[in-house]
Amino acid sequence: MTDRFHLPPEDVLRAREKLVLDHFHDEVIQDWDATLSTFPHPHYELIAQMVVHDGDQEVRDYYNDTRVAFPDQDHEIIAFRHSVDAVIVEFWLLGTQKGYLGKIPPTGSKHRTRMTAYFVFDENENLIIERIYFDQLTILKQLVGGLDKRNPKDLAKLAGVLKGALAMAGSEPDPRLMNTTPPDQSH
Repeated sequence: MTDRFHLPPEDVLRAREKLVLDHFHDEVIQDWDATLSTFPHPHYELIAQMVVHDGDQEVRDYYNDTRVAFPDQDHEIIAFRHSVDAVIVEFWLLGTQKGYLGKIPPTGSKHRTRMTAYFVFDENENLIIERIYFDQLTILKQLVGGLDKRNPKDLAKLAGVLKGALAMAGSEPDPRLMNTTPPDQSH
């Protein structure tokens, strides 16, 4: 059992941080094989959407879908933090919506959204989860904010965005994200 009050040695923290930096870099250049090689079993948890992408194919599909929506997706790292079992990264995610984002049609607008990702490691120092926290409304506001509400073409885009967002709003949360266990605080 890991003692939550003692960080691993510096060399472990540095190795974790390097792996996370490589992961970010490989995502930006869209080298999916290299990105996926940072996990023994790829696993993403998107908390805002309560969605899990588990396994090679699901994660590849997630990468593809997000790059169809935002082909220029990039990030700006704000800060790294280390915990007993994770590297926590604050960053800006940015991109221009050129394709569908789920059921939301392309707006051509840019977004720059502050996020936090927890890169969780197991007892053997394998990356087992990337858990991402962000506010979906922040992205949506930016995607529609650039539309001219007096232009009929942009009003049609706005209607499509609202229709798409509403269609996506009713999905059930992944039970793996709902069934949590409080930590043992007896130590």
